[in-house]
Amino acid sequence: MQAAKTSDPLVARVSDILTDFVEWLDRYGENSWDFQSFFAGPVGGRAKALYYRHRFFGTAAVAPMIFCEAFLPSARRLFHHPMRFPIADAHYAMGFAFLYEATGDSSQLENAVHFLTELEKSRCGQFKEYCWGYPFDWVWRGGTIKRQTPLITTTPYVYEAFLHVYQVHPRDEWKTILESIARHAATDIKDFRTSENGSSCSYTPFDEGGVINAAAYRAFLLTSASKVLSKAEYWRIAERNLNFVLETQNSDGSWFYAVDGVRDFIDHFHTCFVMKALAKIHALTGHEGCLEALENGVAYYLTNLFDENGLPKPFSRAPRLTVYKRELYDCAECISLCLLLRDRFPVLERTLEKVVAHILKSWVKRDGSFRSRKLHLGWDNVPMHRWGQAQMQRSEIRCHEPAIRCRGTGCRCNVVTLLTI
Repeated sequence: MQAAKTSDPLVARVSDILTDFVEWLDRYGENSWDFQSFFAGPVGGRAKALYYRHRFFGTAAVAPMIFCEAFLPSARRLFHHPMRFPIADAHYAMGFAFLYEATGDSSQLENAVHFLTELEKSRCGQFKEYCWGYPFDWVWRGGTIKRQTPLITTTPYVYEAFLHVYQVHPRDEWKTILESIARHAATDIKDFRTSENGSSCSYTPFDEGGVINAAAYRAFLLTSASKVLSKAEYWRIAERNLNFVLETQNSDGSWFYAVDGVRDFIDHFHTCFVMKALAKIHALTGHEGCLEALENGVAYYLTNLFDENGLPKPFSRAPRLTVYKRELYDCAECISLCLLLRDRFPVLERTLEKVVAHILKSWVKRDGSFRSRKLHLGWDNVPMHRWGQAQMQRSEIRCHEPAIRCRGTGCRCNVVTLLTI
């Protein structure tokens, strides 16, 4: 990858960061710790399970992990080990595919293909169709979701990765995988009727649904598959999930995490997940309900999920004590959302510029990676591929001037990837 000469200092800075990040990723490797590392192992998992069963005794059990999360984040290494995350691999595949499109550098396509190859290895092997989940046992209030259980919040990212690289460099095997992913989403993930026109969907093949962003993910995946694979029946399923998302939007424009009356928090990145899905569905179908929901959602988002400095804050309605002030994941999802919607909502251009400038100023580390969280005292500098690094990698900045040299003369693309981007 060769940097282009430019008089724009921001573009030059982005180009340098892009180069540094790719070099860091090569040195650091593709496994990492995670924000869940404190609870992914047997000690943390049992403590978290006790917390959900007996709040008083459980609080005492998880307190050491919460303390470390707030004041000694490097202590993650005491509780678990680095892992490979399909979500991160999917983002990295798309990031390198963007680089290939922007530069024509075949080595970037090779990088993208490498991450797809790793995704083929990490699929949930006990299922007939291609699907992906977490590489650790995930304890939540409803029990334990065992590792390699398919998640409808993970699989759509892998679908997008295979679709993106397939469109850049078609291979029959990748189309076969796309067809399999779509069958999984349509048949293994279950529907639960919520209204005459709407249905929620299960988070895994085994639960009872109700999580709003899960339905949004599935609605997007099956809407896309209905177009790409010419399967009208996928749109019929997707439309009911989409209607559920539209029907559960609150009057102020927000969405709770779930409709179970318990998980009624409103946070930054889950709000972005929902609105990004609606934006993509609207782009594919022109569905007017998506645009109306986005108008109300953007108004709530800008008013309630940014602090007094105009920067992303984690919650507008928090479920618990928050041990950090700001995190990379929120910033990365904010950038992605603004890029999707800024043409329809020009006010997001100012938000995009402010957040990008803040990232460039405060979050880039000397080694080329990014800080993970701004704590109440200091920073969490532990790199976490799934929790911000890979999402920031895929985020994009419009290419006013080419930050990296494109094929031919001038810039043949309208975006460059930011920060591995």
